Amino acid sequence: MMWSIHNHLLLLIAVTCCALFQPLHAAWISGEEAIMGTKVSVQLWHQDKSQGEAAVQAVMEEFRRLDKKLSPYIEHSELALVNRMAASEPVVISEEFYRLLETSHVYSELTKGAFDITFASIGHRYDYRKGVKPSDSTIDTALPLIDYRNIRLAAANRTVSFEKPGVRIDLGGIAKGYAVDRGIELLQQRGIGHALISAGGDSRLLGDHRGRPWHIGIQAPRDKERMAAMLPLVDNAISTSGDYERFFERDGVRYHHIISPKTGRSAGTLQSVTIIGPNATRTDALSTSVFVLGAEKGMALVNRLEDIDAVIIDEDGEMITSDGFTDAGSQ
Repeated sequence: MMWSIHNHLLLLIAVTCCALFQPLHAAWISGEEAIMGTKVSVQLWHQDKSQGEAAVQAVMEEFRRLDKKLSPYIEHSELALVNRMAASEPVVISEEFYRLLETSHVYSELTKGAFDITFASIGHRYDYRKGVKPSDSTIDTALPLIDYRNIRLAAANRTVSFEKPGVRIDLGGIAKGYAVDRGIELLQQRGIGHALISAGGDSRLLGDHRGRPWHIGIQAPRDKERMAAMLPLVDNAISTSGDYERFFERDGVRYHHIISPKTGRSAGTLQSVTIIGPNATRTDALSTSVFVLGAEKGMALVNRLEDIDAVIIDEDGEMITSDGFTDAGSQ
């Protein structure tokens, strides 16, 4: 009898120790690096600290891999190679890059050209750090180069070519969202159920924040210290495009990086657009598109898409929300 009691006590102690030991290792683990021209941050919950830290580093490595492939500023990237060669001959590209170009075309069609990766044909002439913009005559001459139909994709041999000399592409309106989604996929493969990955204005949430929603802020466009709204989200992606991210002002005019494909100039009338949806590739592309479209046309597009909601802050700082917020009783 004493042997039995002794063993039960040992078992109880072992179980108690395991219960006490587990929370000491389970924790929120985070990391932050500057990649793809922005701040990339990862926050996740893991039962094992070392495995959690390895998962964070795996996400960062994926961002670095995609930066080397998709950056227009890295000389040997696939995108830079296409910009150099595609006007003179078809360029064979990787399957991943080809799929991204196909996806970009889908959003160009959906938004009737408001999303257009050939904006770079003029966009590359702006330097927001130095306050440099192209002349009106330069913009007007180059404007026909901005047209997503100038891109030719051939699925049979997986090539891309440009219809006109001078055409350039830039995936800045979709690449960071795609990278966020790839990071989430890597975490899911590792069995992680609670995480947040952010890259600049693009974020995606995996699960909830351990029993409660994540609370994601929308920055007030004219006040860096204030949030215009806080949104409780679970298993969503959210992207914000704003005229305050990269810009300079001259003679009372704000020149920012969101270029209208129709004009080759900074899109006007809005301060920011926030899109909530199922994945960050989609929200990234649509936040740019809605900003270009403006409040009326942009919100009309959002309200036609069942999986998307939006918060628009117009030129007067007024907040406009999509039908999904109204239906949920939110403002």
